[in-house]
Amino acid sequence: KEPAAAIVETLKDVTSHEGEDAVFECRLSQETTQDAQWFLGDVPLQSNEMNEIRVQGTRHTLILRKVTLEDCGPISFKVGQHTSAA
Repeated sequence: KEPAAAIVETLKDVTSHEGEDAVFECRLSQETTQDAQWFLGDVPLQSNEMNEIRVQGTRHTLILRKVTLEDCGPISFKVGQHTSAA
């Protein structure tokens, strides 16, 4: 069983203007097959035309495209027992 990955680089708060993209990044201690999930408030985010979720090795990136005022709120990233929020 693989050891649990820990969050080594936490999310930073991002300020964006309406119509811009907001980019959030988190880095883990290791590559993992564990489920990693992004949330806006309590809503789990999926990769689609509005949100892009990327994983490159240990770096996990969320891009909210052309943000609106409705996108304002806490973003969190969860993997295993670890959570980071911005």
